[in-house]
Amino acid sequence: MAEMRPKIAAVDPVWGRICAEAVDAVRDEPLLGALIHAGLLHHATMERALAYRFSLKLASGEMSEQILREIADEAYGSTAELGVAARADLVAVFERDPACHRFLQPILFFKGYQALQAYRIAHWLWQRGRRDMAYFVQMRTSEMFGVDIHPAARIGKAVMIDHAHSIVIGETAVVGDNVSMLHSVTLGGTGKEEQDRHPKIGDGVLIGAGAKVLGNIKVGNNSRIAAGSVVLSDVPPCKTVAGVPAKIVGEAGCDQPSVKMDHRLKNCAGGE
Repeated sequence: MAEMRPKIAAVDPVWGRICAEAVDAVRDEPLLGALIHAGLLHHATMERALAYRFSLKLASGEMSEQILREIADEAYGSTAELGVAARADLVAVFERDPACHRFLQPILFFKGYQALQAYRIAHWLWQRGRRDMAYFVQMRTSEMFGVDIHPAARIGKAVMIDHAHSIVIGETAVVGDNVSMLHSVTLGGTGKEEQDRHPKIGDGVLIGAGAKVLGNIKVGNNSRIAAGSVVLSDVPPCKTVAGVPAKIVGEAGCDQPSVKMDHRLKNCAGGE
């Protein structure tokens, strides 16, 4: 394995680093050796490891691990963008979550990352007209990870869902690139309308824990939504909104709030 590390790292730096960390993890905690070998070191590519994890976590008496593995392998094999997004998401978690110290943590242990990759396969199924299978993946993802993302929703790359418990993202929601959101966030509708009814979240947005963004509204690029806020109207770019209902309380405070991950309102009017 040591001889293979430079070759893997040269072709795929993210996967190469995961494999190197996996070897060290087995050395440091031998009791996890079987889990790490089966989940990571046994696989030639990150895509194969993700497909294995997807099938292992979502299998049930209703759907076998083998069938889910075949679906995931087909998805990753036919759509390179899925692997690109998975790597971007993983690096985003590593860079933004102070509890993440190694690349292997999200793929093995973090339910927000794993739920997001499961959504991406569900979305792949949805786009190909396999709606019932996409709904099944949505259901199992919700049951296993506590994250409910409609397979028709559109989510960009380098997205971090931290802690992830009780995340809800509706059917017509759009989430841009480089977005960070914490637990109990809802991107929902405001009634029973059946058309375009969910929020459109721009690039670089930071959404605090427990925030509810409701209706077909736009949240501008690089804005911040304070924890516990209820957003019912458009948010301009580079602003901070807070409250129930949410109102503009100041600037976003930096160029990339989703990367800075600063939820304090000290630079905003009425803040600290």
